[in-house]
Amino acid sequence: MDIRSRLELFLDRPWINRFITGVILVNAVLLGMETSPSIMEKAGPLIETLDALCLAIFIVEIGLKLIAQGPRFFLFGWNIFDFVIVGIALIPGAQGLSVLRALRILRVLRVISVAPRLRRVVEGFITALPGMGSVFLLMAIIFYIGAVIATGLFGKSFPDWFGDLGLSAYSLFQIMTLESWSMGIVRPVMDVYPYAWAFFVPFIMVTTFAVVNLLVGLIVNSMQDAHHEEDDERTDAYRDEVLARLESIERRLEDAGVLNPKK
Repeated sequence: MDIRSRLELFLDRPWINRFITGVILVNAVLLGMETSPSIMEKAGPLIETLDALCLAIFIVEIGLKLIAQGPRFFLFGWNIFDFVIVGIALIPGAQGLSVLRALRILRVLRVISVAPRLRRVVEGFITALPGMGSVFLLMAIIFYIGAVIATGLFGKSFPDWFGDLGLSAYSLFQIMTLESWSMGIVRPVMDVYPYAWAFFVPFIMVTTFAVVNLLVGLIVNSMQDAHHEEDDERTDAYRDEVLARLESIERRLEDAGVLNPKK
């Protein structure tokens, strides 16, 4: 076994993964502490030193992975993610850009890769994206139609809410989320247009209770599919392991002359 293979096996050890995960969480806490002026006033140099130490550990980790895996390093999505985030911290002048500096907190998302339940949720969400695109398109059509109707019906009396297509779409989005929709928007409109409920109630029924539930159903089904696929992979791996052991036992018995003994 060459050095690169040994290094890759070393990096794959559970305690290494737990150590890196711990550093990620500590770094996330440190970045949060850096947002507090009072904490930075008392322990600013210590926090900055620990933050630099965490960054150094991340750099060493990625460097070792690049040595061990070579070009295969860029075949894994999480490796590319880590490489980009750490690379941002190393860009000259990045320390003066709060946006780039804050992006390091995204490394905490690596926790997803070591937590099976979280990984299953993310896999389900990603799998549901194509179907969600169709639902979003349907919702966009409904919102466009509703915004045109609302602008034509209520725009003159309520220009702040329904004065143009954009304002109407935003007001309808607020209504869909059920945030102050009744006392804040619908009832004042009904004081001027008593039959306005005939527009708003069906809109809420279609968007909030139908279309949104479609999104939830797609995500749930995708999570279940990801769970079944993971179970199937575990079953196949267990089956292959059992078959390999049986074949090994059979070869040993044959070598010992227990099976098919020589006459």
